[in-house]
Amino acid sequence: MTATQTRLLRSTPFRLALTFAFLFMLAFVLAGAIVYQMMSADLAEQLDDTISETYAVIAATYADKDLRELVETVENHSARSPGKEQLFSLTDAAGNRIAGNFTAAGLPDGFSMFGAEMPGLPPDTEYRAYSGPVGANTLTIAFSLSETEELETIMLMSFGWATLIITGLAVAGGALLASRVQRRLDGIAATMVDVSHGRLDTRIPLTGKDDDIDIVSSQINAALDRLSALVEGMKQVSADIAHDLKTPLNRLQMILESAADKAARRQDVSDDLADARAEGHQINETFDALLRIAQIEAGARKARFTDVDLGEILGTIAEIYAGVAEDDGKVLSAAELDKTTDRIHGDRELLTQMFANLVENALRHCPPGTSIQLSVTRRDDRVLAGVADNGPGIPADEREKVFQRLYRLDHSRSTPGSGLGLSLVRAIAELHGATIALEDRRPGLAVVVSFPLVMINFGS
Repeated sequence: MTATQTRLLRSTPFRLALTFAFLFMLAFVLAGAIVYQMMSADLAEQLDDTISETYAVIAATYADKDLRELVETVENHSARSPGKEQLFSLTDAAGNRIAGNFTAAGLPDGFSMFGAEMPGLPPDTEYRAYSGPVGANTLTIAFSLSETEELETIMLMSFGWATLIITGLAVAGGALLASRVQRRLDGIAATMVDVSHGRLDTRIPLTGKDDDIDIVSSQINAALDRLSALVEGMKQVSADIAHDLKTPLNRLQMILESAADKAARRQDVSDDLADARAEGHQINETFDALLRIAQIEAGARKARFTDVDLGEILGTIAEIYAGVAEDDGKVLSAAELDKTTDRIHGDRELLTQMFANLVENALRHCPPGTSIQLSVTRRDDRVLAGVADNGPGIPADEREKVFQRLYRLDHSRSTPGSGLGLSLVRAIAELHGATIALEDRRPGLAVVVSFPLVMINFGS
C-alpha cells in the first residue's frame, strides 16, 4: 500500500464517507428486513386465501349432498397435481380415504402445517393445509410451501446482491469523494507550509463551487492577504524608520558634537541644547505615533467605545481650529453639522484626534484663501463624515500611498511633519469599522469617512 493510499485511509473525509456508508447500509438492511417480513406475511396470507377459495369451490359440489360429485371433483383436482404440489383428501368419519392423493390423518379443523412425515409425500416439503367437515366426511386441502419458499429465496438473493452492489458503490463513491476532498485539504496544507516558509504570496486555489471548503479557503486567503499586507507594512515601516530617523539622528549627533566642541572652548551652548531638545522631541513624537497606531490596530481601545455624536465632535473641532484657520488666511466652516442626529459607536478621544489630524493636514497643505468645510450626513445605514477643501488636492496615483506610515508627498522632507497623520487616521477608521475615501473635488480634496450607523436619536 502506497503512502498516498495510507494517508487516504487515515483521512477524516474517508472515515466520514465510510461512516455514512455503514449507516446507509444499516438503514438499507433494516428496511430490507422489514420489507421481507411484510412480503412473507403477504405471501402467506395469499396462500391461505387460495386454499380457502379452493376448499369452498370443492365443498360447494356437495350442495345436493351428492357424494359422488364431491368425490369426482376431489379426484379431478388430485389428477391435476401429479407432483403433489397440491394435496386433496376426502375421508370418512373413521378416517378412511374416500378420494384424493393423500390421507389426511390427525389434522385439526382449520389451518395447520405439516411436513413430509406423512407417508407418500415428497421429502423436505412443508404444506399449508385447511380441513373442514363436508357432511359426515372431512375435506382437507393442502398446498406446498415450495413456491412461496422459492419466491422468498429469490427475494433474499436479490436483496443480498443489491446489498453487495450498494456496499461496493458506497465504498467506492466514499473513496472517490474522500480523495477529492483530501486533495483540496492537501492544497490548504501545502499553502500553509509555503506561508510558514516565508512565501506569503501563496494562496489556496479555489474551485469556484462556493462550497464550505471554498468559503473557508476564501477566508484563509483573506487572512493571508491581511498578513502579507501587515508584513509588507512592517518591512516598509522598518525601511522608512531607518530612512526617516537617520536624518534627525544625524542632526542630533551633529548638534551634540557641536555643543561639546563649544563647551570645550567655553562658549555658550544654550542654542545647541535647544536644537537638540527639539530634535529629540520630534523623534519621540514619531515613535509615540507609531506605538499609538500599533495599539489602535490591535483593537486595544474598543473597550472604551460608547454611542457618540459625530456632529458634536466636528462642531467642537470647528470651534477650536476656526481661529487658527483665520490667522492662516483660510476659512473653516461647519454648516452641515446640525442637520443630523445620527450616532455611531466609537471612542470619542480617538475620533476627535482623527478629525483633528484631517483638519491640520488641510491647514498645513492648503494655501491662503482656501475654504475648508466639515460635514456629517446620513446615507442609507451609514453616517458619512467629511473634511473637504478647494486646495491643490492629492494626485490620483498618490492617494493610496499617503496612508502608508512615514510616507510624505514632500519627498525632500523640507516641511514639518512625520508622515504618520493619515496612517493614524486610517487605523482609527478601521478600528471603528469605517471606510475612508479620498475624492477629487476639482479643485481640492474631500476626505470622506463612512461609519456604520448604530442608532438614531430623534430627541436631540
